[in-house]
Amino acid sequence: MIVYVIGGILLYFYLSHFLSYSILRKKILKRQKWDINICCGKTDGGGINVDISQHADVPHFILIKDIYNLPFRDQQFNTVLCSHTIEHVENPERFFRELKRIGKKVTIVLPPLWDMTAALNVFEHKYIFLCLKKEHTELPPYVRLPLASYLHKRFGQKIKA
Repeated sequence: MIVYVIGGILLYFYLSHFLSYSILRKKILKRQKWDINICCGKTDGGGINVDISQHADVPHFILIKDIYNLPFRDQQFNTVLCSHTIEHVENPERFFRELKRIGKKVTIVLPPLWDMTAALNVFEHKYIFLCLKKEHTELPPYVRLPLASYLHKRFGQKIKA
């Protein structure tokens, strides 16, 4: 019986993460052409793609040094996309203010609580956002992940932002 329970839990983790990251995230990305895709990673948002390091050969790529002081004018972009980034940064409110400064409509994509594999990833994320939705136009409530600071200092964080 215990094997079935553990198997069911593992299946839930896998399917919820697959739904969240592979299906819903991709649906949001492909819904429209984004004027700017902040911290794009390997993803082309259709307009300008920006990141603190170049992870892949994406078109219209701009390398930036500071996510809190983006090299763009106030309200320069109609649509700003920030997908799976804000949970990694040291100061989510400051970063979100900077996104709102450069864009008229800001969309942030987060791991929802039901995707526990991503939401509780203390090895990469600094914060857990207290939301069930994947897509947001305002910053949802959040708390620092327990042990995240210790683990990042001890083992390093894959994404430094």
